[in-house]
Amino acid sequence: MISFIVRRILTLIPILVLISFVSFVVIELPPGDWVSFRIESLRMSGIEVDEGEVARLTAQYGLDKPFLTRYFRWMEGILLHGDFGYSFQWNQPVSEILAERVPATMMIAVLSLLVSWAISIPIGIISAVKQYSPVDYIATFISFIGLAVPGFLIALVGAYFILNNFDFSPLGLFSQEFVDAPWSLAKVLDLLKHLILPLFVVGLTSTGVTIRVIRANLLDELKKQYVITARAKGLNQRQLLMKYPVRMAINPLMSTVGFVLPALVGGEVLVSIVLSLQTTGPVLLRAVQAQDMYLAGGIILILSVLTVIGTLLSDIALAALDPRIRFGGLKK
Repeated sequence: MISFIVRRILTLIPILVLISFVSFVVIELPPGDWVSFRIESLRMSGIEVDEGEVARLTAQYGLDKPFLTRYFRWMEGILLHGDFGYSFQWNQPVSEILAERVPATMMIAVLSLLVSWAISIPIGIISAVKQYSPVDYIATFISFIGLAVPGFLIALVGAYFILNNFDFSPLGLFSQEFVDAPWSLAKVLDLLKHLILPLFVVGLTSTGVTIRVIRANLLDELKKQYVITARAKGLNQRQLLMKYPVRMAINPLMSTVGFVLPALVGGEVLVSIVLSLQTTGPVLLRAVQAQDMYLAGGIILILSVLTVIGTLLSDIALAALDPRIRFGGLKK
């Protein structure tokens, strides 16, 4: 198992290098840069900027350097100093912005995933075991709702309902009196109250998908010969279900962790805007619109690294759940 994990980690190193390069290329693709965006904004406001000032700003932000020079300086700062560059729009280091936003984003994403699994896996199992029953139809309806209704619309309706019926504003991560207050039990409880709606909204889409995946995979497993044979020999139904079919049915679920985590992080942009959440989603949107290259590149790089880390975790989880994967990898 250890050699399996080590080999997986070693294969990720060149992938991470390639991801960093592609991330920098992506933020360089749009025409123009931050300076041209800023100059155009000033001119639209009626303020004229001479060419000398444009050249000075371009040199100040290092935008007159070749593409590869900027890339290697960016990577050098990240690897040696943890410096993701300077945000032109926010006028502060990107690392400070990320330190404020990434923990909240990851907390919402991971908790949403766990809540989604805690709800959808039992529902998917019951739906498969009781196929075409009222429970199955209800589960199918819930999954279709999660797939069909946009998250930001659910967030709007949910925020309106809570505000009008509970005299409590679910916007933001804290109430006004706790925003700058030191951590305490009251602040933690206030945070938990504000997390209920975001966790429900962000996790609802993945809940619908997970229910369908678990149901379909478990139905396939229940029709296989080993299940029929074990049932014929009188094995307890619950033991039979949980020992093999369920373990096999959740394998595809584990393999999607690498895609679910960044999807939750990147997919909550509109939800974060609607609910006024201090996460990376709205910051990334503003950075792309303003061509704030180092801020956008840092967030894109983190989302990409999350995909790689999620894939590694899913590989380890699959190897732990299914020995065929572990032993097959060792033979190679």
